[in-house]
Amino acid sequence: MLHRIEQQAASLSRAEKRVANWVLAHPRQAADATLAEVARACGASEPTVIRFCRSVGLSGFRELTIRLTEALSRPASYVHRDVSSDDATSDAVTKVLDAAISSLMDMRAQLLAMPIDEAAAALYKARQITFIGLGASGHVAADARHKFFRLGTPCSAHTDTPSILQAAAIAGAGDVLIIVSHLGGWAELDRAAAAARENGATVIALTNPSSQLARNANLVFGWDPHEDTSVYTPMSSRLAQLALLDALYVAFALSLGDVAAENLRRSKDALQAIVQR
Repeated sequence: MLHRIEQQAASLSRAEKRVANWVLAHPRQAADATLAEVARACGASEPTVIRFCRSVGLSGFRELTIRLTEALSRPASYVHRDVSSDDATSDAVTKVLDAAISSLMDMRAQLLAMPIDEAAAALYKARQITFIGLGASGHVAADARHKFFRLGTPCSAHTDTPSILQAAAIAGAGDVLIIVSHLGGWAELDRAAAAARENGATVIALTNPSSQLARNANLVFGWDPHEDTSVYTPMSSRLAQLALLDALYVAFALSLGDVAAENLRRSKDALQAIVQR
C-alpha cells in the first residue's frame, strides 16, 4: 500500500499530496486514526482525504486503514493468506483450492453486472487487440493473446513499461486494449489507458473498480478476489483473471459465429502435421 501511494504521488492534486506525504511519514498513526484526525494532521479537509483514498485506488478511508494495517503487519506466512506454517500438507492444499473456488464463485456472482456484451461488441469490430499487464498480470495478458489470436483478429501482448506506453501512444480508433491489473495501482497503466482512450481506442480494464485505471477505461470488469498481492504471490486473483478472459474469449467467438469456428478449425489443422510426427 505504501509503495502504491509513492508511485501515484506525482499524479495527485496539491492537497492530496499533503495527505500522501503525511501518510507515508506516519503510516502507523494513519492506520489507527479517524478520518477527522488524519484531515487535521494533514491540514486538509475530510473530503480531500477521501478523494486521496479514491485517487490511489481505494474505495474510501476505511479501506486505507485496512490496507495500511496489512502493510505494517508481518503475516504468519508469505506462502498463502489462508495457510499457516503448522498446517498439515493435506490441509494446506485444501485451503488453497477452497480459496481458488471461492474467488471464482465470487466473480461468478458479479458476472451479470459486468459488460460482457459491450466488450464482445468492441472486440467484434476491433482491427487489433492488445493485451497489457505487469508482473503476474503480464503472464495473464500473454496467455490471453495465445488464445484470442486464433479467432483471426491480430493480437499482441505487452508486459514491460516501455512497450506498454508506446503501444498505447500509437493506438487509435478500431484498436482495443485489454489491461489486466489486480489492484490497479500502477501509474504507468493509468497513463497508458488515458493515452489510448484519448486517441480513440477502446480500453477494457480487469481491475479494482475504485482505481484510477478503472476511471480511465471505457469498460471495466471489476471485482475483489480478497487477495493482498502486495504481500502474497498472486494465486486466486490470477485464476479469476484467467477465467474471466476465457469467458470473454468465448463471448467474442460466439459473436463471430462461423468465422471463429472456421479459424479455430484451421488453426487446429495447422498443427496436425506436427502432432503426427
